[in-house]
Amino acid sequence: MKKLFTLLIVFIVAGIQSLRADEGMWLPALISQRIGDMQAKGLKLSAEDIYSINKASLKDAVVLFGSGCTGELVSAEGLLFTNHHCGYSYIQKHSSVEHDYLKDGFWAMNREQELANPGLTVSFLQYMEDVTDKVLVGYNTSMSERQRDSIVAVNSKKLTAKAMSEGKGLRANVEGLFYGNQYFLFVFKVFRDVRLVAAPPSSIGKFGGDTDNWMWPRHTGDFSIFRIYADKDNNPAEYSKDNVPYTPRKFFKISLKGVNEGDFTFVYGCPGSTKEYVTSDEVAYTAEVSDPTKIALRTKRLDIVKKYMNQSQAVRIQYSSKAASIANAWKKWQGEAKGIAKMKTVEAKKEFEARFKEWAKGNRYNGVLENLEKLYQERNPYFFAYENYSETIRVIELLQFASNIERNFKNQKAKEAYTEAFFKDYHQPIDEEIFVAMVNGFNKNVPDEFKPEYLKEKLAEYGSAEGWRDAVFKNTIFTDKEKVLKLTQKDEDIIKNDPAYQMYEHFYRWYYDNLRPTINRLNSEIRVAYRDYMQGQMDFEKGKDFYPDANLTLRVAYGHVKGYNPADAIYYKPVSTLKGIIEKDNPDIFDYNIPQKLRDIYAKGGRENQPVCFLATNHTTGGNSGSPVLDAYGNLVGINFDRVWEGTMSDIVYDPEVCRNISLDVRYILFNIEEIGGAGYLLKEMEFVD
Repeated sequence: MKKLFTLLIVFIVAGIQSLRADEGMWLPALISQRIGDMQAKGLKLSAEDIYSINKASLKDAVVLFGSGCTGELVSAEGLLFTNHHCGYSYIQKHSSVEHDYLKDGFWAMNREQELANPGLTVSFLQYMEDVTDKVLVGYNTSMSERQRDSIVAVNSKKLTAKAMSEGKGLRANVEGLFYGNQYFLFVFKVFRDVRLVAAPPSSIGKFGGDTDNWMWPRHTGDFSIFRIYADKDNNPAEYSKDNVPYTPRKFFKISLKGVNEGDFTFVYGCPGSTKEYVTSDEVAYTAEVSDPTKIALRTKRLDIVKKYMNQSQAVRIQYSSKAASIANAWKKWQGEAKGIAKMKTVEAKKEFEARFKEWAKGNRYNGVLENLEKLYQERNPYFFAYENYSETIRVIELLQFASNIERNFKNQKAKEAYTEAFFKDYHQPIDEEIFVAMVNGFNKNVPDEFKPEYLKEKLAEYGSAEGWRDAVFKNTIFTDKEKVLKLTQKDEDIIKNDPAYQMYEHFYRWYYDNLRPTINRLNSEIRVAYRDYMQGQMDFEKGKDFYPDANLTLRVAYGHVKGYNPADAIYYKPVSTLKGIIEKDNPDIFDYNIPQKLRDIYAKGGRENQPVCFLATNHTTGGNSGSPVLDAYGNLVGINFDRVWEGTMSDIVYDPEVCRNISLDVRYILFNIEEIGGAGYLLKEMEFVD
């Protein structure tokens, strides 16, 4: 039996280490290295069609939306699609009880009605370039790591400065790939006048809410529409009524044909963060310690927030975006931990590491894994305390507000703006309950030797978290908007003696003095060790195609439309329809209460097979939200917005059996624009193919 189990683990490891058919997030500039495989699987385009700096290519129709999503151009007049959840915070900022764009949706019927969004940017990649040799000019292996970092920083600064001097509105950054074994320069053109054009009601754009999030079958119309504006010369500009719609180099044609199981698809977007090459120690900490702890803490927060949201429309508007932010990672972590356990990823990585150690004897990689093991053992207790601090004390809104006012109180304009924004979306009873739950959670989770003395003193002084809460909220000025607005530069002592600010400051100083130095030192040493281990993996498996971990830079992932088996005797088909929305419709549950107009359309007949969402095997992660999903000819067939719950461990390990990305069928977007929003004029800007 023991021999059989060992053989089974070896087969699992072999499966993990061989690059699977549809795994990978590939750099567009190097897509010529993958184009043969893509074409063999159905792609009808060339590498130059996908990425080119000499002519317009598909990359010119893709943007980094804000700082964590993707969007795509769909007209010659700057019209842009992204996810509803990517635009959610901007929709929320424009919403009020009188104009509840979250609940009712928003549809501009002309350009004048489009809404400005200060602070929102979209960034077009101009080009990416391998600059490894340039970044490491002046470095030799006899130098210390600090000297290496200094050389990398100086050379990177020169490269980015030169790149940004080449045009208006450019941003450039150098990113280390494969843990610093390779460096790429990324140059973007950044547009700052981005206006909201349309958003469906939340009963469409967030249909299913947290219950359906990460799940299949999915029926969420997760889209919103914006427009990019430029100056009269088509260059980036700050918001101005004189700006005109941006004319892109490229925009996507929209396919009306739809998708069927087996069709080739590829996703062109900006995946945020993955860690495919980490050791078993990192995976075990994530799945067995970190994820369960954070899930439990966020469950308490969500229960509190939702209780008050269900009692008041005003509170629902205030906290919709906050609740969605809490819930998204909360549910993802649950699927991630379960998937890692199901795949026996820790065991598989340990088996791989045992083979690596045997191979490394006698070469320069000998001892690198042992060093990583030691570093994780030393770091993890400190990191666990930090994660608990981040998920408890730092989420108490009052404390964050006090800290921000202290930093901005000498800037009257900034202080006023921040104060108005804070109180617009603040409900004190929620914060008071969260205060108690989070203080108790921190006190329970963190070992005594890592707790700040301040925490122990205050709990002893007040007898409980409830007593401490009462003292803070009763005596702080930061729950009184008028008092905060009246603060002047002469009131620094009032701020710094306030109990809310003092609590924030004491915990921050504890983190800064007692955790941060050790965590930073050990993370730096871990990063250096991974640079060797990453190169070692490449040398150990010379026949494997490696792709760099995601870092919010433009990537291509490709695969096929495909269903999956989540459990014994269950098969999920890859396409959902309007029929499924009607089946889930429930006027008594906010997240499932669809617009009456949608019910009426369905009741007339002929719409039950209206496509809504579909599955594919494209390897995606956070940041890919809003990414264009393209057919074999580069036409837009959908917008990526999620992964299936059983496959959320794909940030660490990809399982071809269950890892699926969820996309919104572009035809459901068109249906909503015309039938629900009555904004059919927008379709006249678009170009369709069948």
